[in-house]
Amino acid sequence: MIFSDFAKAVRQLTDPRFLRVLLFGLAMTIALLFGFYAGFLWLIDNLAPDTLTIPFVGEVTWLKDLLSWGSVGFMLILSFFLMIPVASAFTGLFLEDIAKAVERRYYPDLPPAPRIPFRENIIDTLNFLGVLIGANILALLVYAIANVASPLVFWALNGFLLGREYFQLAAMRRLGREGARKLRKQHSGIIWMAGVLMVVPLTIPVVNLFVPILGAATFTHLFHRLQKAG
Repeated sequence: MIFSDFAKAVRQLTDPRFLRVLLFGLAMTIALLFGFYAGFLWLIDNLAPDTLTIPFVGEVTWLKDLLSWGSVGFMLILSFFLMIPVASAFTGLFLEDIAKAVERRYYPDLPPAPRIPFRENIIDTLNFLGVLIGANILALLVYAIANVASPLVFWALNGFLLGREYFQLAAMRRLGREGARKLRKQHSGIIWMAGVLMVVPLTIPVVNLFVPILGAATFTHLFHRLQKAG
């Protein structure tokens, strides 16, 4: 079921309405990551000394160059963590437009969904983002204890949180807040699994740039499947 929903999302990449939102979301994601990178380079340039004297080595003048080149790898590693909150933040911004494009193509008989007020969307997105960041900060100790199993803990935790968020926002368009909550609880296991399958590619550089938008489409399909199943 989940892979079928994702396949439908990928097939819709040729849809102009879907593609427009995808490209805009991709541009914003890249801009955000480059913003973090530019800020990191600025810190290096302003905080790292021009020269450094190392015992038995002497004066080193290439420290900034080393840090600058090393920052590329650092940002790739950092994107492993950054893309999770980025995906969370983008739900409120793009899910409505993505869901509309999905429903126009695959569910044309549905009546128009009432648009969630922008203020409520932002509040929900910020609340989810706060929970996501807070949960991961609290889980840092668990990651350390889990050792080599820490990626599994990371995927399980963030898969649960992101799956919950994406499904809740997708379902709220049609069922309202309380109806979405009830359906989410009824199918919590499937939604958790879908969230994990979304989080795993979010930790792969380059691939993760496309996941937030494709994830919104996938969860829109998942919502309609689960609502129909009852």
